[in-house]
Amino acid sequence: MATKVYIVYYSMYGHVEKLAEEIKKGAASVEGVEAKLWQVPETLPEEALGKMSAPPKSDVPIITPNELADADGFVFGFPTRFGMMAAQFKAFLDATGGLWRTQQLAGKPAGIFYSTGSQGGGQETTPLTAITQLVHHGMIFVPIGYTFGAGMFEMEKVKGGSPYGAGTFAGDGSRQPSELELEQAFHQGKYVATITKKLKGAA
Repeated sequence: MATKVYIVYYSMYGHVEKLAEEIKKGAASVEGVEAKLWQVPETLPEEALGKMSAPPKSDVPIITPNELADADGFVFGFPTRFGMMAAQFKAFLDATGGLWRTQQLAGKPAGIFYSTGSQGGGQETTPLTAITQLVHHGMIFVPIGYTFGAGMFEMEKVKGGSPYGAGTFAGDGSRQPSELELEQAFHQGKYVATITKKLKGAA
């Protein structure tokens, strides 16, 4: 039976979604792994999104909390809001009380990826503060550490991400994820999928 890895994300302007697509490719490159993209529900009204110049959502399916139980592992992604995960993703996790009560996600591995507006905008605090969500569910946080190699030490180009996971800088919204950031996202997907497959096999 295939190992299921869900890439679950919230993206307002598309930066997180671009990383999610690469993470899915990376996860799917591992033999025996079935990778699937999911979006969490939007909580803002259309009027507010219009004023924020947010583009329409893609056709990636919207996940419900109970569907998380079907996966063997996860990679969760979101933009930052003041150094923490966006409220839309927090609202989704706040709705997982039923899964928490029965500890249905306990022992499942999960990675984290993110987008920030600036270099001091939360590339480390965003995933660090998100770990509390995994802890209460008994999930296993899977950081990428420095497994991405030389790409982790890039100093000449602007590059998001950290040992916590893949990341990008959105700037004023016009900057798109760089080739190096997308490569790191692919690496994270492959890395988390490999660990998820090992854990499932060991069980």
